[in-house]
Amino acid sequence: MLAFKEVKRLFMNLQETLELNVKAAVKSLFEADLQSVEFQATRKEFAGDITVVVFPMLRVVKGNPAIIGEQIGQYLVDNVSLVKAFNVVKGFLNIEIEDAYYLEFFNSINDNSNYGISKVKDDKAVMVEYSSPNTNKPLHLGHVRNVLLGYSVAEILKASGKKVYKTQIINDRGIHICKSMLAWQRFAPNGSDGQKETPLTTLNQDLRKGDKLVGNYYVIFDKKYKEEVKTLISEGQSEEYAKKNAPILLEAQEMLRKWEAGDEEVVALWGTMNGWVYEGFDATYKSIGVDFDKYYYESQTYLLGKEFIAEGLKTDVFEKDEDGSVWCDLTEDGLDRKIVLRADGTAVYMTQDIGTAIQRIKDYPDVGGMVYTVGNEQDYHFKVLFLILKKLGFDWAKNLFHLSYGMVDLPSGKMKSREGTVVDADDLIEEMANTAEEISKELGKLDDYSEDEKKSLYKIIGLGALKYYILKVDPKKRILFDPKESIDFQGNTGPFIQYTYARIQSILRKSSSEDFKASEISLHEKEKQLLKQLEQFPEVIQNAAEQHSPALIANYTYDLVKDFNSFYQNVSILGADSVNEKSFRVALSRKVGETIKNAFNVLGIEVPNRM
Repeated sequence: MLAFKEVKRLFMNLQETLELNVKAAVKSLFEADLQSVEFQATRKEFAGDITVVVFPMLRVVKGNPAIIGEQIGQYLVDNVSLVKAFNVVKGFLNIEIEDAYYLEFFNSINDNSNYGISKVKDDKAVMVEYSSPNTNKPLHLGHVRNVLLGYSVAEILKASGKKVYKTQIINDRGIHICKSMLAWQRFAPNGSDGQKETPLTTLNQDLRKGDKLVGNYYVIFDKKYKEEVKTLISEGQSEEYAKKNAPILLEAQEMLRKWEAGDEEVVALWGTMNGWVYEGFDATYKSIGVDFDKYYYESQTYLLGKEFIAEGLKTDVFEKDEDGSVWCDLTEDGLDRKIVLRADGTAVYMTQDIGTAIQRIKDYPDVGGMVYTVGNEQDYHFKVLFLILKKLGFDWAKNLFHLSYGMVDLPSGKMKSREGTVVDADDLIEEMANTAEEISKELGKLDDYSEDEKKSLYKIIGLGALKYYILKVDPKKRILFDPKESIDFQGNTGPFIQYTYARIQSILRKSSSEDFKASEISLHEKEKQLLKQLEQFPEVIQNAAEQHSPALIANYTYDLVKDFNSFYQNVSILGADSVNEKSFRVALSRKVGETIKNAFNVLGIEVPNRM
């Protein structure tokens, strides 16, 4: 067996050690020089811990890849103390590593409850933007994916060693909020005091939350607008004319012009109704379990955007058309001409996005890059934005990333805000908790819980199911969300992983924490597989940060849980043959539990101690 003193020197550099020795083997056996060695994980149906791919060596070593693999394998067994045995399957050399390597690895992480999580090691910060809603409607299922993705990516970047600021830009200006404002002015009922309804006075219980009240008037506006369009068409106007000249739309556009001109009455109403919405948003964010370090408002940042457009006109980054509109010509860059200011001087989304990006760097000079969490329907917009910021001469513009994600569909079809057919985020959270309650009652697992404990656990399970179901999917892919399917206590689901974590806590409650002697442990294959899986966690965190993909963390955690359950079913933990063996297995279980918790923390998912 390999001496532990030697393992300490080698265990942190397994792949590096093997690469050096494979190259030495090729030099010694075949008098050839390898530039690199290709490794991969050993397939589970074969014995081995790491696999060397022989085929790329055929460029410098001539012969049968299976025979070459046999010769290299024997050289490693004879010359490398870490290597216990080998086997060759066609051109794949599967290498078995000494148990002592994995036991020393475990010793190195056993006392580190933050294993896999790095301390800040970069002076430059990253700002992650997510949510960024319009103030004319409540948050819905589409926003939920955005919020969960952005928050998780921010936490993953932090776990990888980055300094991170979490932010959002609130779309609090524009025609959308004017539509809600106008509809409230014209159609809100008066109470007994003669005042129009507010979230505090409305008789409709469903509209007591400010964002829902304002969203209701956005739907009413759309309904009235369609009625007016239909009337104009019946009077002989073309559909195109009717859509552009419906009286209620023209009135909303006039309200927007007044707002930009600083009309006191319009600005006061805007401030009041947005205030209702902000209170509603904050309640939803708290319920989901996400937070922000800084809020930005388009009503403020669009002015800075206008300033830099004026500067860009002087340096020919932008050009003004005869009608007074301002454009950026990107045709030489493979894109098109993009308007950045309308002829009447009003801002477009690009205006405020330019201003927002610049303001953020002014506020946080240590920011060296930004991540924008926005749906894939805006892919082109961000290509244009990033290119314009580069043309304006900002060095940090090369470190901007659009975290583009697919839409969320329901079995019933696509959601539409204007028609009031969206799945409200608050309603969804409540439904998830209710579904968790139904399934838990069917399973009969919570009979000894108090009502308050049950209510808290239902929310933890429901939110965990929702978050995991969304985050386990690659961000670029579209999701068909099925609440019932997400709350399954079997398979690749949040509740399955939460239940395994709770099982581990139950084991720990039944055992005492005692030291073990690693030198006296002979690893069971299930223990070894768990250790191999644990060893991957820091790399998974780094890869997830690099790829901006919570899915890598989610699916790693599922694999870890599967391996633990296989270990649990095949190896006696509390009934081990010796105290030393039992102590090791309890410690291993504890470390798996800590890793599950660390992984779920960066996904924003809570793990319960009992289920």
